[in-house]
Amino acid sequence: MKKKPKPVTGKIVTTNNKQQNDASGIRLKEILGVLKKHHITSGIQPEKLRQILEDLGPTYVKLGQIMSMRSDMLPESYCKELERLRTDVKPLPFDVIKSEIEKELGKPADVFFKEISPEPLGSASIAQVHPAVLSNGDQVVIKVQRPQIHEIMEEDIKLMRRAVSLLKFTMGTGELIDFRTVIDELWKTSQEEMDFLKEAANCDTFWENHKEIKYVTCPKVYHELTTSHIMVMSYIEGIQIDHIGELEEQGYDMTEIGRKAAENYCKQILEDGFFHADPHPGNIRISGGQIAWLDLGMMGTLSSRYRALFKRAVSAVLKNDIYDLKNVLLALGDAKGRINHARLYTDIDDIVSKFLTTGFGNMDVGDLIEKLLDMIKSHNIAIPPDITLLGRSMVTMEGMLSACSPEVNMFQILSGHMTSILLDDFDLRHELKHNARLAYSSLAKSLEIPAQLSDLLSITKNGQTKLNLELTNVEEAGGMFQNSVHFLSLSILTASLFIGSSLLCLAPVKPLLLGIPWPAFVGFCIAGVLFICLLLRIFFRRK
Repeated sequence: MKKKPKPVTGKIVTTNNKQQNDASGIRLKEILGVLKKHHITSGIQPEKLRQILEDLGPTYVKLGQIMSMRSDMLPESYCKELERLRTDVKPLPFDVIKSEIEKELGKPADVFFKEISPEPLGSASIAQVHPAVLSNGDQVVIKVQRPQIHEIMEEDIKLMRRAVSLLKFTMGTGELIDFRTVIDELWKTSQEEMDFLKEAANCDTFWENHKEIKYVTCPKVYHELTTSHIMVMSYIEGIQIDHIGELEEQGYDMTEIGRKAAENYCKQILEDGFFHADPHPGNIRISGGQIAWLDLGMMGTLSSRYRALFKRAVSAVLKNDIYDLKNVLLALGDAKGRINHARLYTDIDDIVSKFLTTGFGNMDVGDLIEKLLDMIKSHNIAIPPDITLLGRSMVTMEGMLSACSPEVNMFQILSGHMTSILLDDFDLRHELKHNARLAYSSLAKSLEIPAQLSDLLSITKNGQTKLNLELTNVEEAGGMFQNSVHFLSLSILTASLFIGSSLLCLAPVKPLLLGIPWPAFVGFCIAGVLFICLLLRIFFRRK
């Protein structure tokens, strides 16, 4: 009896797996070739990392752009260098783009669009954008995701995980970056960016938050034509905010534009808790007297708790209240070990004092936040990603303002916005009730003081008083004291053996070793060994 032939589908699966393995092998060789070209084994510096990511292709360029926003994962020097990664990618042929549009919408493009321009407005690693006209005459832009980009990036991520042992990024402090954690976090962020339905929801939220503000706008999403792979938005024709010459020719006042952009950004942080995470000039346009915020794929969120702590931190800086600022930073982070509060207080005071000497009008609030975050990370305090994203976003915003409107200071506008919020929220009746409760509570407690003093005197008289003290740096001081005792003990023992052995040389004891009585000879040998140990310990301690 003949054996039944194996199903054809089995052969196809085997072939596909073989093709996938071959493709993975080829891609892995390409990655290893790039790493070898840049001499990865000799270490990585910020500039070298940027060049490697550029040579590895669009997927890695996108990952590098996301990495530049994560100063909680990478040192500041790496983040600043990765901000220089190129954003333009070679565009796909229009036939491919049109095919993707029709595949997503399930019908020919002519059914929905009167015209689609074959020339893209922009082409990036994940998608490219084309202007178009709807059947009803509305001018729109179509953001089309590159075909198979999710699978390509997923394959690259798998290969990066395989090669992670080769990638040891050495920081300035000598510590190592946990690159596996970086890859996992970046893959999660990339997946969110590749879901255009999430970006569409971001546009809706941003629009709702600013519907009452006449000078702010954002693209309107056509949800009936939007999927997870394509997004159709209203076309906002305007001038990029850093094209100062064009704007001034149109009669715009750059100082007013900068001030209003900064005020709106402060509103996003302090009131909405939903802010643009990448406010560089390319994402902000001036259109018809309005500030248009574009590319809302990456947005930051702040809970009411984080917003309250942020306001408290700004208030503490304004009042130079270092103690309250320290408490805020501890509340924001998660301590991974024992905190040296005295050194933490001193470090915060040094940073804030340096910034205060420049005056509020010249204070760089983004730089201040980043230095504070870097400092508390050095104290083994983990900072949530939302806060680090806010720090990077504020640095980007201040860079945009310094280029477009140098007279506008972010910190002044931030403090002014906070003042207006406090005045709007001020309720005299509520404050009077609150203060009356505090006064009553304080009065009640003050009446208890005589009884408490009487109890204290009684237990003191009976010898039951206990005093609890908390010593800072006690472990470090104890270690230093213990080392000193060891050195002293070893020195005394060595000196004693030398002196004792010298006295034994006068004793008529036999046999003689090298002309010295044997007890004295043994004593000299032991003392010599101890002396050498003492010298080695001093030498390595200095090292």
